Formats: sequence, structure tokens, C-alpha cells
Amino acid sequence: MIEILDPQKLINLYTKGFFPMAESVTSNEIKFYKPIKRLVIPIYDFHLPKKLFRKFKKNIYTFTLNKNFNEVIYHCASPRKKNKDTWINEVIKNSYIKLNKLNIAHSIECWRGKELVGGLYGVHIGSCFFGESMFSKISNASKLCLMYLVLILIKNKFLLLDSQFYNSHLLQFGAYEISDYEYQKKLKKGLAKKTKFIDDFNFQESLLILHSLTQTS
Repeated sequence: MIEILDPQKLINLYTKGFFPMAESVTSNEIKFYKPIKRLVIPIYDFHLPKKLFRKFKKNIYTFTLNKNFNEVIYHCASPRKKNKDTWINEVIKNSYIKLNKLNIAHSIECWRGKELVGGLYGVHIGSCFFGESMFSKISNASKLCLMYLVLILIKNKFLLLDSQFYNSHLLQFGAYEISDYEYQKKLKKGLAKKTKFIDDFNFQESLLILHSLTQTS
């Protein structure tokens, strides 16, 4: 029998500011976290490095939504060079695969030809997107997925992009920490507004949006 977390309970916990993590890939224990300080990424003041924008403009990568959610979460759960363990165990994987089937969890895939080279996944409730994990098989592929995510959030008028814990890697994109009190205010506002998670824009439109976000370096 496949073990999963109850989907409705999981959704309810997100609306209260909690998110789950396994103790390790081999552990069956799942804990729910609600950090005192929360890392958020500004959607409309996203810092887009020029180098990344130039890479996107070459138009050699394609992006899809929910085309291969299972493979994305599988790669996100794979051991990293600096950290052989992971918080994504079988229960976590199965639980988010179920949320994807319920149209609550979404993945973004980055393709080079027919090869999946990067991806990310997260949870969408109201006008909030709760980022969970990302991966890269080539340089900058996960960053391109994050950039594409922000495009979707801007186009669909999202209000919150939650990145959970402090991560110095995300500071280059303008990510910053806020108190739980401030986070709860943003969360409440974001949950009150319903939005779609769709990428109904063409390449030229995406360039116009991204150009306004591009940094000087």
C-alpha cells in the first residue's frame, strides 16, 4: 500500500503557514515546519540577472507545465554533490504526486531538445505559490525554471512566492526574510484571491515582461 499524507490536511496546513519535510530519505517520520523567519521572493521586484536573461533570449530551451511531474520530483529527491541525504522520501513524493493529480501541486520543466535538464515543483493555493524544490542537470537550468515561474506568477497576478527557509543562493533574485507575523499577513491576503496557474503568453511577450525585471549586472 502506498503511504501518503492526507491531501486535505496537507492543504489546510499550508494555509496556516506549515509545510512538511521528512527527517531523511530513509525515514518514515514527517515533520511540519513553521519557521520564525520566512524567505520570500518578490514577484514584481524579482531581480533577474542579465546573464540569465541573455540565456533565455537565445530561445534554445523550452518550458512546460506538469508534463512530467513525477520525473521532476524524482530528480529533486536525488542526492546532491554537497548533500547525499534529502528530505524528500517516498511519502513526500507520493503525497505531492497526489496533489499534482488534484491540480494543487505543479511542476515546471526545462527541456533542451527532448532532454529534461531542469525543473521545479511547488504548491498553488489562492494566489500563493509555495516553492518546494528544484534541480539542474546543466548549469542554470533550475534558475531558468524559477524565472519562468515568476513569469507565470506575474501574468496570473499572484501575490506570494514562498521559499520557506533562508537560502543564500536565492538572494541574487531579491529574496528576503520576513517575520512569521508579516508572513501570515501576506499569506492571508494571498489566500483570499483565486488565480490560475497557466502560461498563456508567447515568447515575445515573455521577453517584454522579463526585460522590466533585468538587473544591470
